[in-house]
Amino acid sequence: MVLKRNDQKKIFQKVNSKKSICLLCKGGKLLCGKPYCPVLIKAQAMAKHSGAFNSTNIQGSTPPAIFVGRLGYPKVLVGPMIPSYFGDTEILDTPELWVGKSINDIIDYRYSLIRGKMIVDIHEPSKNVKTIDTLQELAMSNTSIESEAQFTKRPTGRIILSEYSQPFGPSAPLKSFLTSNINVDRRIEKAFYDRDLKASEAIQKLYGDGVLVTRIQRALSIGLLGLGARRKLVPTRWSITAVDSALSLSLINKIKDFDTIDDYSIYYFENLGNIFIAIFLPRIWSFEWIEAWFPGTVWNVGGSYASLMGDFEGHKGRSAYARVGGCYYSARLAVAEKLGLLRKQATAIVFREIHPEYMLPVGVWNVRESMRKALETKPLHFNTLEESLNYVENKLTIPIKKWIKNSSLLKDALYQKRITDFKISYDTYQNFN
Repeated sequence: MVLKRNDQKKIFQKVNSKKSICLLCKGGKLLCGKPYCPVLIKAQAMAKHSGAFNSTNIQGSTPPAIFVGRLGYPKVLVGPMIPSYFGDTEILDTPELWVGKSINDIIDYRYSLIRGKMIVDIHEPSKNVKTIDTLQELAMSNTSIESEAQFTKRPTGRIILSEYSQPFGPSAPLKSFLTSNINVDRRIEKAFYDRDLKASEAIQKLYGDGVLVTRIQRALSIGLLGLGARRKLVPTRWSITAVDSALSLSLINKIKDFDTIDDYSIYYFENLGNIFIAIFLPRIWSFEWIEAWFPGTVWNVGGSYASLMGDFEGHKGRSAYARVGGCYYSARLAVAEKLGLLRKQATAIVFREIHPEYMLPVGVWNVRESMRKALETKPLHFNTLEESLNYVENKLTIPIKKWIKNSSLLKDALYQKRITDFKISYDTYQNFN
């Protein structure tokens, strides 16, 4: 039985400041209010793959997967990620395949990957330094690759969880790395050898050629894209947002030339304890993202009420980085893709409720792919904004008044008068002349 929040608070008060509620719970009573114990989930993943952590040598099929860190920039930790088994491991590093999977599945995928790491200067891709040649070739592959890594010591460390990038497991300093039978994706290879192609143009070209967004992000991260003399490594976290932002901006510039939609459309989707609702208003392009983290979720562990925050852009776009981070750009990409398919423009407002079932952060891919799925569903259509909001209120836990209070675009749509709202008769017009 999950205790009520008031009962949880009483228990917290009884626990010595040096102790944890986990000591009282032991993963069985769920005193934190979560439906599953996140500590046990991580422990189970560790136990399942612990055999791979006992050696300085690992052999297996990398999906392929590469991680570029950001700490210490411009000298960062870079390396491949490898499981301890052979076969088709594509799913381990392809978030496009993860919608509908459980938190347990995703953590298991990621914790099976052992990360090799070495310190590399971000500018080395422009210098043809041999240390990352293999990693760049790896990033061009479109299939799993048999590989072998030698470490200077056994892999250690906890599973790393982030709301920005996918989780990953233990790591170790990389001594050597070998691969075989690389099947290169010719689309990425072509972009790599075109040293006069700007990174932004390469991103657009690869996307237009049907390359998965996560593979474009990987190519940018390991320095495959851009003008030859200016190529550099891009931390994985940054490359994810850079690609989402660049692709969505390109699509937005196109949809601004389309007519607006004809009515109010609502899209709804649930995934991993998240509720996503998108409202399309029959107005020119603008976009807003608002997320609500409930008490007991990873970023609102000790809160007593849901915490809302968001950001928006008008028709002219924005010049500053969104304060809610990469999820803003991931959602914006999914929305821009949908409007591009409709050949319409609209004002899009997206709500996200994060409930305690979302016990561990898995990365912004969850926003992009969940929003894509939401926008593939058949929308509900309404004649007025008021009707739309009445429907939305029945689907969300937080009252619509709180969403309106935190929404710039909704307040504008509800309360800001426009010239088209005023209708005057011909006789009235004549009296003014």
